[in-house]
Amino acid sequence: MARRSVQTLVEQLKREGMDYRHATVGPVHLSQKLAELKTAEGYKISAGTFIFACGPWLPKLFPDLLAGRIFPSRQEIFFLGPPPGSNSFGPPRMPVWLYHQHPYIPYALPDIEGRGFKLAFDLHGDAIDPDLDQRVVSEASVLRLRAFVARHIPSLAHAPIVETRVCQYENTWNGDFLIDRHPQAENVWIVGGGSGHGFKHGPAVGDYLVSQVIGRATAEPRFSLQSKQRQQQRAVY
Repeated sequence: MARRSVQTLVEQLKREGMDYRHATVGPVHLSQKLAELKTAEGYKISAGTFIFACGPWLPKLFPDLLAGRIFPSRQEIFFLGPPPGSNSFGPPRMPVWLYHQHPYIPYALPDIEGRGFKLAFDLHGDAIDPDLDQRVVSEASVLRLRAFVARHIPSLAHAPIVETRVCQYENTWNGDFLIDRHPQAENVWIVGGGSGHGFKHGPAVGDYLVSQVIGRATAEPRFSLQSKQRQQQRAVY
């Protein structure tokens, strides 16, 4: 329900007076303070502070700075139809769970609103271009899912796949967030590296970012751009 949650938040903020625009921004090359941002649709946005929280698109917006520091990866998600008449896969009987000791790091959410039992693997998938790649799950992923389910959830061994999603992570080298000021522009902030966890941490990340922009709190070194290395070695989940 992440999409619905974000849409609800946007509508609430618009009622409170926020100006919301749906627009497109190309690569941003900076050598000094940013005064104005131009969009592909012709908008000109002036501000004292700019915040770019663009998920897997961050390396495209700041290629010189973030290429090799943010790794967008393809993540395939499945929804399985529970057996007819069964309530074993819906709340409250089925919790949210993650099997961290398994090599696939599988995680699941219960059947909510009839969408099916959600199951995926928290592995780094192949590199993805969020603008161009096909959003169709691979046959190899289907076979891996079927093998896992047959062994660990046998009552779903022959369950129909009722929905699939191809999403993306934007991983940092170790899984920590990136929340820092742009090194060439003091009024530009970059927020990303959610590594699959950006949505659920959104309120805390927002509060932390505000504290940095207004100088209310000391910066956390692990979120700095300087701490982001260029080889993947995920340690934070």
